Amino acid sequence: MTRPSRQIKLGAFLMQTGHHIAAWRHPDAQADAAVNFRHYVELARRAENAKFDAVFLADAVGVRNTDLPSLSRTARSDHFEPLTLLSALAAVTEKIGLIATVSTTYNEPYHVARKFASLDHISGGRSGWNLVTSSGQGEAQNFNLDEHVEHARRYSRAAEFHDVVLGLWDSWEDDAFLRDKHSGQYFDPDKLHPLNHRGEHFSVRGPLNVSRSPQGRPVVVQAGASPAGRDLAARTAEVIFVAHQTFDEAQAFYRDIKARATGYGRDPEDVKIMPGIFPVVGRTQAEAEEKFERLQNLIHPVVGVQLLSNMIGGFDLSRYPVDGPLPDLPETNGGKSRQQLLIDLARRDNLTIRQLYLRIAGARGHQQVVGTAQSVADQLQQWFEEEGADGFNIMSPWLPGGLDDFIELVLPELRRRGLFRNEYEGTTLRQHLGLACPAHRAVAPATQALHPSEPALA
Repeated sequence: MTRPSRQIKLGAFLMQTGHHIAAWRHPDAQADAAVNFRHYVELARRAENAKFDAVFLADAVGVRNTDLPSLSRTARSDHFEPLTLLSALAAVTEKIGLIATVSTTYNEPYHVARKFASLDHISGGRSGWNLVTSSGQGEAQNFNLDEHVEHARRYSRAAEFHDVVLGLWDSWEDDAFLRDKHSGQYFDPDKLHPLNHRGEHFSVRGPLNVSRSPQGRPVVVQAGASPAGRDLAARTAEVIFVAHQTFDEAQAFYRDIKARATGYGRDPEDVKIMPGIFPVVGRTQAEAEEKFERLQNLIHPVVGVQLLSNMIGGFDLSRYPVDGPLPDLPETNGGKSRQQLLIDLARRDNLTIRQLYLRIAGARGHQQVVGTAQSVADQLQQWFEEEGADGFNIMSPWLPGGLDDFIELVLPELRRRGLFRNEYEGTTLRQHLGLACPAHRAVAPATQALHPSEPALA
């Protein structure tokens, strides 16, 4: 079967008031967005009307910033639990995909498998799980730990966690549930497959008490770019969210991941790479630059320094001159790829601490584009056509206005170039992304796998 011509995939990355660290102070931003359900309803509907592949919600199981002077000046301290919010959004949308971050470090596989399978049924096959390992010390201290789990162990746990979740999603064959009132047979016992997993990190018998997903299983998304993260993504991910500063970096990552996926026996087209991009769009270049400077002027220095401290692995930069160079940093136990990206950026462009936090205040290490619809579309087209990306996660500077600008100005230009859809190709997230519905992977049926004396199916 011939594949349809490639088009750019787009996710709407919804970050409360917007991705710029000072977005909540923008006159047109929804300041109470973190707990304003109607705000998210309107955003999801706008993205769906524009035919985005999905909306995406990031998450952390704790307040990452414990520095009260800066925390009290940012809008990142409160937000909805993402699966709760997406379940509600599923009821007020029809086709757009619904992707949420859930960490493998401070959750259990059965909980994650059950919640995403439930969301997939509620939404009619539109759910996606962004698999991450937690990176914040504050998260550890919310889960009975004094120190954050070591990096290599986090990834070892994540790899097994993924395998357990996928096994649980295959607890039931597609046609296992007969629900035949006449015969009295609710399901076919030969089509039930408990997992019976025993590994280094988990012991999970199963089966999952949710039937198989409408799209086979939820889409698995991954975001790691460290060597361990790349290998996990190449083996497990169907979509990869990643941060790059330059096209050369994006192209090298793209080719590396596609080659690794091939090494795991996968079709590289079944791994969609979607870098984050922070677009500030104007009808003229001057208008775009004015919009960006308006946000930059709202950054309090305390907030900027703390943002950078958090992103380089929790190293406190407040002790260093803000107009001096970034000091040499110890290796972090947090997000290694993001720390290295920022060190490389500071050294390459000879940036001071202040200049570096101003550089990342919006995009946080992702690619930032300030320009017209044509110039933004030019960059997206280059990265897409020259092996830098299969699509992009759009990080609106402030909400709702930044998303509206992208929809009103950039999408018509992409459509004029034949690079983005006019209508959805189907109703599930897999259909939007061009991913096949995975076949059920059968293990031993329940009649062999469950001890008859155990009341497992009561």
